[in-house]
Amino acid sequence: MSTLRVRPYTRTGGRTHSARTLAIETIVSTNERIDRDALTSTAEHRAISDLCRNPHSVAEVAARLRLPLGVARVLLADMSELSLITVHQGEPIDAEGRPSMDLMERVLAGLRGI
Repeated sequence: MSTLRVRPYTRTGGRTHSARTLAIETIVSTNERIDRDALTSTAEHRAISDLCRNPHSVAEVAARLRLPLGVARVLLADMSELSLITVHQGEPIDAEGRPSMDLMERVLAGLRGI
């Protein structure tokens, strides 16, 4: 018996980019004030909403749901536009345009924990 596999791009309607670009370290959480709408809530949206009841980074969402990073970014950007998730603003960058060392250490610790 073979299992049916869904190609990743079908989950995003064939899109590989979205209007909003989310960095891998961007923290997202479910917007509990918004009721799920049957017309806008896909299986992927429900899985992400369930996972993100506790805040997660974009990279963690992709890893925990076994989604390619690009697919997770598009889905999360779509959900942000629908107000299904809250995108938490990242930490300030240093004078040279790089993320803070504290942020980089937290991302590394999170990746090791996966």
